[in-house]
Amino acid sequence: MGKLVVLKLDGEFDEGFQVTLEIGSKDSRPETEITGRLPPAPELVENYRDWLSTYHSLGIASRELKVKEVRVNGSLQTRKEECRNSALGLCSRLNRWLSSESFRPIREKWLEKLDTSEEVWLIIRTKSRQLQKLPWHLWDLLERYPQAEIALSAPECELPTRAKIPTAQNQVRILAILGNSAGINVKKDRQLLENLPGAATTFLVEPLRRELNDQLWEQPWDILFFAGHSKTEGDKGRIYLNQTDSLTIDEVRFALRTAVAGGLQIAIFNSCDGLGLVREFESLHIPQMIVMREQVPDQVAQAFLTYFLLEFARGTPFYPAERQARERLQGLEDKFPCASWLPVICQNPAVKPQTWQELRDGSEQEQQSQLRWRRLCTTLIVSVAITSLVVVVRELGMLQRWELQAYDQLMRLRPDEGLDSRLLVVEATEEDVNRYGFPLADAILAQVLEKLELHQPRVIGLDIFREQPREPGHAILVSRLQQNDRLIALCSVSEADNPNKPGTFSKSLGALAESQETNQ
Repeated sequence: MGKLVVLKLDGEFDEGFQVTLEIGSKDSRPETEITGRLPPAPELVENYRDWLSTYHSLGIASRELKVKEVRVNGSLQTRKEECRNSALGLCSRLNRWLSSESFRPIREKWLEKLDTSEEVWLIIRTKSRQLQKLPWHLWDLLERYPQAEIALSAPECELPTRAKIPTAQNQVRILAILGNSAGINVKKDRQLLENLPGAATTFLVEPLRRELNDQLWEQPWDILFFAGHSKTEGDKGRIYLNQTDSLTIDEVRFALRTAVAGGLQIAIFNSCDGLGLVREFESLHIPQMIVMREQVPDQVAQAFLTYFLLEFARGTPFYPAERQARERLQGLEDKFPCASWLPVICQNPAVKPQTWQELRDGSEQEQQSQLRWRRLCTTLIVSVAITSLVVVVRELGMLQRWELQAYDQLMRLRPDEGLDSRLLVVEATEEDVNRYGFPLADAILAQVLEKLELHQPRVIGLDIFREQPREPGHAILVSRLQQNDRLIALCSVSEADNPNKPGTFSKSLGALAESQETNQ
């Protein structure tokens, strides 16, 4: 399951930071919360600036269009060694600060609640931009947690509003912007994206601003990717679209807001100095971003993208895939010191990171909608099939026996409604049989029918089965049966259509029914 750990830091280096630690499962609210404090540490900022100066002094070609001018003294190997030593000093100073007495309760609570074998997402939530630049992944406490990874976040977060649910295409929809590539090679980025399994990538090569804006408006995307030159100016990030045009995120804010509402989950800026871009994306509540903290050498950018996307597309969850890709950059640090410091996740805590398969299948809302639709289709198909089968079987008469039994049973279950005044039952009692004999003579039956006809009944039913004439009076009875169109006599099924059978008449029940309707 893994744990979500949120470290909220409020303050500045000159005054110190009020710290709140929250620990809980990834899919639930925090189960533990504790507060502490980090003391003022202005010298830590100076340590970072010293490291940054040595990093820039390497003079390595990067994905920043205008590299800051630095004075280079000594050999490249010497400068690399200076950068590594400065990095070690910064790391040592950071860990001493995080071991402060006022911060100890948080450290102890962490050790108490988290198992070293668990996967841990650590989100650093702060508005201090300098604090976000620190190499938090080198915190000595994290050495005990090989499955832990760091992400940055603003103090405020919000679940993005979904304006619509995109139609799932069983592919990850990627909009890849290949911007100004002067001095760098973005073709390798393109080759990797073109060969990703289960991805449909649209490329914008050195696009005009209008082309980018239209693509963001006109269709939904899962991943937004940028490769090229970028930099941070003050608190804003700038990307270079082509040889002449550049823009800030704020200049395509409406289009990006529409893209996030349409399902945009991840933005990857494989370019330099990306924290300024993050600051503008925070107000759009995009779920996840990956940016480079500082200037990134072209080979480092290419290697990270390869490691991350191949691992992510293979099914590894977002955080472990990014951690593995970042740690693999250590293999390049003989040429590019501190390469593994550069990539960082920026997370909206209100949104759970999706896997590659979930991006292919659509969002949770899309999956639920598709599931409901599949269930409805299945129900309709089964219903039509069963109905058709029942109709065919019924037409063949195979259900008649059970239908009649069910009908009889229902009739028996009906409540007793009492005698109906419209019905008259004339019974041949035991006394009548003793007096007139059995079976009754045809003349007696003819006389009974004659008396009943005087009362003009709508129908007369004769529930006496006669296999042969019973004299006297047979001719009279046959005549009355044939002349009375309101009389139904009993006969065997095999002889129902025999007009010559004594005691029956040739009129069908259909003819009798028509006669009754005419007389009503």
